[in-house]
Amino acid sequence: MSAVLVPATRQALAALPVEAAPRLLGAVLTTTVAGETVAVRLTEVEAYHGKGMGDVPDAASHARMGRTARNATMWGEPGHLYVYLSHGIHSCVNVVCGPEGEAGGGVLLRAGEIVAGRDAAHRRRRAARTDRDLARGPGRLGDAIGLRHPLHDGIDAVTGEPWHGAIARLELRVRPLSDIASGPRVGVAGLAGTDAFPWRFWIPGDPTVSPFRWGRGAREAAAE
Repeated sequence: MSAVLVPATRQALAALPVEAAPRLLGAVLTTTVAGETVAVRLTEVEAYHGKGMGDVPDAASHARMGRTARNATMWGEPGHLYVYLSHGIHSCVNVVCGPEGEAGGGVLLRAGEIVAGRDAAHRRRRAARTDRDLARGPGRLGDAIGLRHPLHDGIDAVTGEPWHGAIARLELRVRPLSDIASGPRVGVAGLAGTDAFPWRFWIPGDPTVSPFRWGRGAREAAAE
């Protein structure tokens, strides 16, 4: 274990997602799937609040309407991973944050640097031309670390308990990064994709951070 990292705890992730998200920058998520281990240093994340969580309703959250079969993991203990399918293709990974049972909240892992297991990550991400592109974007990150929806939805990254042939462990920095940037979330529609929700956090200048793009109607909402 690196001297600057410690295993994540439920308590460390029990804050509202918008408060917990910056703490995940520089953290390392390590997975072992089918005997292959890959570790990713997180460089970009986004917070999402569930129904009744925080002071402002989050129209972009999967949990905005309450608990469903799809988002049930978001109501579990902090530190479990909510793995969902995007556009019917990409498995995206979120760290569940917030008080257990209060509401569904999570932090989307948008991008990171593969720091161990690059060969395995490249086999999973054959389209990646460079190491930088292995986990540059949430779908790519999910592919690189080998977690798949629905098989691995609910895996516990605090205890590291095996889950359908996979193990996940999250380590946080002892000292959170102080030099971070924040802004609107990527590709989120309407007001929820504007500066009214500066809930995307990233490490400035890191080459693995994904490019920003407006969601449907967000640019117009920002101009109003």
